[in-house]
Amino acid sequence: MATLYTQQGRNVRRTWFLMAMFLAIVIAVGYFISYYYQNPAILIIAIVFSLVMNIASYWYSDKISLAMAHAVPAERDQNLELFQVVENLSITAGLPMPKLYIIDDPAPNAFATGRDKNHAAVAVTSGLLGMMDKNELSGVLAHELSHIGNRDTLLQTVVVVLVGFIAIMANIFTRSMWLGGGRGSRGRGGNNNEGEAGAIIAIAGIIFVILSPIIAQLIQLAISRKREFLADTDGALLTRYPEGLASALEKISSYGRPMATANNATAHLYISNPFGAGAVKGIAKLFMTHPPVEERIAILRVMDVGA
Repeated sequence: MATLYTQQGRNVRRTWFLMAMFLAIVIAVGYFISYYYQNPAILIIAIVFSLVMNIASYWYSDKISLAMAHAVPAERDQNLELFQVVENLSITAGLPMPKLYIIDDPAPNAFATGRDKNHAAVAVTSGLLGMMDKNELSGVLAHELSHIGNRDTLLQTVVVVLVGFIAIMANIFTRSMWLGGGRGSRGRGGNNNEGEAGAIIAIAGIIFVILSPIIAQLIQLAISRKREFLADTDGALLTRYPEGLASALEKISSYGRPMATANNATAHLYISNPFGAGAVKGIAKLFMTHPPVEERIAILRVMDVGA
């Protein structure tokens, strides 16, 4: 466990940087929208709402993520092995026992969420519990506990709310453009040079607003792919049995069919793509929320975790 949880401080700093970046993007989007409609109140609303969303994403993103997955609290008497495995791994990892949730879905998958180790939760699908043996289940849960220990969950769950909010803002603006009423549709009197400059700013703003969800998505992808590799490694160090997680990933990727609750906003939280392996083809591979499972398995199978 020499490298376990070495990313905690870095992930906290990355989270604050990410929240500041999203705040700047939202303010920029709000500015261009207010300029387009010649209404300064829109900018003020955007600033206030972005601050509220930043606070909400920090305190409530875990609850939002669990609700979007339709996860319900796990009952100990009905999921005894799940509780025992998590309790043992938590003791080994030096972490408090996270809350456990079940997602009623035949697709095998799991995710961890929560702003810190004292407010953490792990959700697993009924399909995962039915498909995995104890070593494989331990591998998956160790992976998720590693996310908690490294505070990846803070970083990843904040992204759920902020990426979604930027996408909603851009969508509202692009739809409203069809109704007219903005600076571009009314034009403006006065100096021609001033009018041309205003038109250029409006066009640049429209392009930025339209592209902002893509920028947010790329940030999301850059965060999630690297985090999965690190959680695989730390999870294998925690169990001292990399083959358990490697075998689990093989079973998960071979299932193929998507989860019923699969959602673009929360896809990066899961241990494997919730849309199924068959959903990623052609150019879509550029926007994968997870690194290739074959690569993850290959790395695990050459790991030397020592005695």
